[in-house]
Amino acid sequence: MSYFIILCIFLAVKTAFTAVQYGTTPGGYSSAPKGWNSFAMQSLGMKFDQGNVMRQCDQLANVLGGYGYDLCSLDSGWSVGAEGDEYGRIIYDSSIFNIPQLADHLHSKNLKLGVYIVPGYFANDANKTVFGTNYSLSEIGNGHNNGLARIDLNYSHPGAQKWCNSVIDQFTQWGVDMVKLDYVTPGSPDNGVNLLKDNSGIVVCFHNAIAQQKRQIRLDISWKLSRDEPYYTIWRTNADTIRTDQDLNGGPGVQTQWPTVQRAIEQYREYILQVSDGHSTTLTIYPDMDNLFVGNNASFSGLTDNQRQIVMSHWIGAGANLIIGSNLTDLDTYGLALLTNKRAQEIANNFTTKYPMLPTQGNNNPSHGRQGQVWIAGPSDDSNTAVILVANYGNSGNNNLFDPIPTQSWWSYNFTFSDIGLDAHATYIVENIWDSSADFTVQGNEIVSGTLQDAEVKFWSATKKN
Repeated sequence: MSYFIILCIFLAVKTAFTAVQYGTTPGGYSSAPKGWNSFAMQSLGMKFDQGNVMRQCDQLANVLGGYGYDLCSLDSGWSVGAEGDEYGRIIYDSSIFNIPQLADHLHSKNLKLGVYIVPGYFANDANKTVFGTNYSLSEIGNGHNNGLARIDLNYSHPGAQKWCNSVIDQFTQWGVDMVKLDYVTPGSPDNGVNLLKDNSGIVVCFHNAIAQQKRQIRLDISWKLSRDEPYYTIWRTNADTIRTDQDLNGGPGVQTQWPTVQRAIEQYREYILQVSDGHSTTLTIYPDMDNLFVGNNASFSGLTDNQRQIVMSHWIGAGANLIIGSNLTDLDTYGLALLTNKRAQEIANNFTTKYPMLPTQGNNNPSHGRQGQVWIAGPSDDSNTAVILVANYGNSGNNNLFDPIPTQSWWSYNFTFSDIGLDAHATYIVENIWDSSADFTVQGNEIVSGTLQDAEVKFWSATKKN
């Protein structure tokens, strides 16, 4: 039996899936953030200072602000690395940043400011006193140095929450709008440091600190966190977004590589299958699949145009953070088109922010996906609309992610909309998100088929015809 026939039989088997929706996050958000993050540009040699960040973020406002991209997020390196202020609070490195001034500048352009932090207080601050208390920092610690020059907190001590409050109070005074909390466990790799197996209490501590503010501050937790209980419940009841994979950036002089992107897509597939099985079908935390590297050409991004289109489709389909890692001062024509496509933005802003896509049609293996996959977001509450993604991840890259391992670059699909849970008796008007000339109409029980070449995607919005 040929590989093509096997695939067609595979796709013809109807597999049940759970209809999943996003609800309001603990911080009161009904969508994931959209914007830009500095990490990849720092990694590729951008001088990390206020002037260069403002140049990137001014481009964000001027070129992409009208499409809802409004977060300018600083990664590691903006703060002093050895000690805090007189109360042990995190302080910015005044030789390269003036955070209140930067926040004012961004807010004047309708942008928001994000900052990066890690757990614990500085070991060098042990003899300082928590703001507004008589507790020394050494009293609120557990004695464990996490290898990041910091001491983890003893969350049973009332002073621990007071310290978290004082840090967030100061961030609020500066004008910070999002906090990215990295090195959270269980989940984060040690990365050469000395992390506790479980420091999840820091997420609760900062959530409580944010909750006592009069303005919203988004809490993003990182990286590739445990999806097992009781930890997933801790994340979804205290944070707004959760990293589902490790960092995407890296490679010989480029922002990312196709095998790394394949891994991130596979990690989202495993994540959404696990958290939509055995939990409420309303998820109160958005996935962070790491930065979007879609804005620059292949020589800088490390991705072909087809691969960039797959990335944009998957990140939108997942309802994930749309945080750009690209050089915004050097967007190419194709990258700009991906980031501003009207149909794609409509889906991102008004559909998958409520309905994340799930893999269908036999893609329920908990540890390995397939070369070709069919995904569906929705259908909507009225059953009239769904978003469908059909992708071929090819036979290049990290083939160990797939089962069976691909033997050819092309992949053929053959299924009906009713096979993936839509109405067999309805007629659907199908918009091709990336190519309006390829729109079509189809019956729910009519076979939809085609062949996708290496790293090719079909991204459709299907609406019942009245």
